[in-house]
Amino acid sequence: MKLKPVYGLLLAGALMSTPALAADYVIDTQGAHASINFRIDHLGVSYVVGRFNEFEGRFHYDADNLDATSVEVTVNVASIDSNHAERDRHLRSSDYLDVSRFAQANFVSTAYTDLGEGKGTLDGELTLYGQTQPISIAVEKVGEGEDPWGGYRAGFTGTTELNLPDFGMKFNLGPAAEKVYLDLVVEGIRQ
Repeated sequence: MKLKPVYGLLLAGALMSTPALAADYVIDTQGAHASINFRIDHLGVSYVVGRFNEFEGRFHYDADNLDATSVEVTVNVASIDSNHAERDRHLRSSDYLDVSRFAQANFVSTAYTDLGEGKGTLDGELTLYGQTQPISIAVEKVGEGEDPWGGYRAGFTGTTELNLPDFGMKFNLGPAAEKVYLDLVVEGIRQ
């Protein structure tokens, strides 16, 4: 799968102040140290929760020049996993995500705003369901440092919410189900 934008949202967190050197990082999806999790209202009484199991991304992080931060993420939309096989098949169908037409979601950052103390806002463009819309992700730096294998890692979390009708998704699940909440965890390996 070609690397494009979506999971970069979390990577934006890398923009926070730290002692790291300016560097490029690859999101560690192979070691399962990154995740894109979601929740959406179910009938106004609870939430359906899940994740996307396949994505890739990279980010540039320079603690001394946070304006230079950039993030790109690509998500395989068919990798949706709500822990219920029948529901996942339905979500992949043309009734919902229509993965045969819209196989990937992409995120590309456009700006970062430092809020201090390792927190910030990552702005960017998300392409989902064939529509591109601006989004903002609240990011927080978790930490950074050397790993046991001689590498260097940096980690961030992020949260955002998507209004599905903005992306042309008009599922009739009730008004509360128009918003999807994303929780992102990103661990990058310095290149």
